[in-house]
Amino acid sequence: MNYDLILRSRRTLLPGGEQPADVGIRDGVIATVAGHQALTGHDVIDLAECALLPGLVDTHVHVNEPGRTEWEGFDTATRAAAAGGVTTIVDMPLNSIPPTVDPHALWVKRAAAAEQCYVDVGFWGGAVPGNLKSLPALHEQGVFGFKAFLIDSGVPEFPPLDPAGLADALAAVDALFVVHAEDPALVTEAHGAHFADFVASRPARAEASAVAAAIEAARHTGARVHILHLAAADALPLLAAARREGVRVTAETCPHYLVLDAADVPDGATQYKCCPPIRDRSHQDALWEALADGLIGCVVSDHSPCPPELKRGDFGSAWGGIASVQLGLPLVWTAARRRGHSLADVVRWMAANTADLVGLGRKGRIAEGADADLVAFDADAEFTVDAATLLHRHHVSPYHGRKLRGVVRDTWLRGRLAGAEPIGRLLERGRP
Repeated sequence: MNYDLILRSRRTLLPGGEQPADVGIRDGVIATVAGHQALTGHDVIDLAECALLPGLVDTHVHVNEPGRTEWEGFDTATRAAAAGGVTTIVDMPLNSIPPTVDPHALWVKRAAAAEQCYVDVGFWGGAVPGNLKSLPALHEQGVFGFKAFLIDSGVPEFPPLDPAGLADALAAVDALFVVHAEDPALVTEAHGAHFADFVASRPARAEASAVAAAIEAARHTGARVHILHLAAADALPLLAAARREGVRVTAETCPHYLVLDAADVPDGATQYKCCPPIRDRSHQDALWEALADGLIGCVVSDHSPCPPELKRGDFGSAWGGIASVQLGLPLVWTAARRRGHSLADVVRWMAANTADLVGLGRKGRIAEGADADLVAFDADAEFTVDAATLLHRHHVSPYHGRKLRGVVRDTWLRGRLAGAEPIGRLLERGRP
């Protein structure tokens, strides 16, 4: 049997675990997975001990184009994704202008993304006050679900829903809703350079209160709700109880909550600002435990860049967001390995589960019939982050100077090397 490409590794991350294997690719699809050195062909790449992973699926990326392309854009965001082993992103509906809250805005977003994406790109729609009637049409047009805020989003064109408005949106369309869960009644205005004061302004109980409201809306409507970027341990018992009741609620967390400790953040270092904030080690430990037992299923970047001037000032005025789509894999692997987790665990959290969350059955796994989205990952190599070399638009990073383990050597998108030219496709829900 002829193959366009054969990738061979002694460390192939298959759905059943890590094992030696050959992967035969034809027409952009994994045609077969066979034993190590079982396949022959003209184009064979032997990765030896370098691990072969499925391409990561990052379902939480803010590209910001059009309208705020000076913050980030499809060209730079998807180049950075490919360099980090991410072969599919799902773009958030806000920070671009117009926000993706109606079918016309989705058309504008797709037109902006066309022919400049280095990885595959899907889109979230937005649920905001006043757009209930647009939700079914947006869903029909192929968005993967809808994002809602329960607190101010940071941009005026994407206002938040209150809990009653969230329940109305959940009832308006049978779709996945992803929710930024912080209770505005428990959040105070932040001022000054002290990071501890910023964390105190957005306490863990604000997350727990909003998660409880989202769970109640899901319970009442029977809808699917996914809690975004969970940072607070206080919300975990609520999620566990709801899951036991059969409420359709899931959750994700992010590399910055798994790696960074509030105690280590210098005062004035606004590159660490994100919302919810980075919390202390007790919360971090609880998040890792929740990943281990499956209560949290996904790890995503929440890649949210901005121009450097918007990071100036204090923790009250600076933009809240961390750009990390290129670094997520080594960040999580470095920390996971120290805690006794396997590379298979990381693949589950960052590829298989994220693909399943949005219904991309051909992504996030090395299996026959799946897209040949693959990553050569040198899991034992080490490097030191140099923010100036990162490929997203602005080189602001809390990880500058941090030593990490795991280097992405190559990324393939449907069997072609990713990063050299914009070969990514625009994806739609329910369509291969």
